[in-house]
Amino acid sequence: MKSTAYSPEVVDQVIADAWADEISFDEIKSKHGLSEAQVILVMRSNLKAGSFRLWRARVSGRKAKHRKLLRHLTKIEPLVF
Repeated sequence: MKSTAYSPEVVDQVIADAWADEISFDEIKSKHGLSEAQVILVMRSNLKAGSFRLWRARVSGRKAKHRKLLRHLTKIEPLVF
C-alpha cells in the first residue's frame, strides 16, 4: 500500500471518525475515500502506541464499525417462548 500524505485537518477528522462508535468504516470510506486498512495505517502512524492498541482492541470485531455486521444488530427477531 503506498503512503499518501494527508492534511492535518483530514487526519484529525479521520481519527475522530474512527474513534466514534456510531461511524462505520464504510461511512469513513465514503466521506474520506479511505479503506479500513488505510484508516488503520493513519491511526497507527498518528497515535501513540498505547492509544493505537486501545483503539484497535476497541474496534476489532465491533459490529457497529462494520456496516454488514451492523445489519444483524438492527434486525428484530421474534421472541420465542
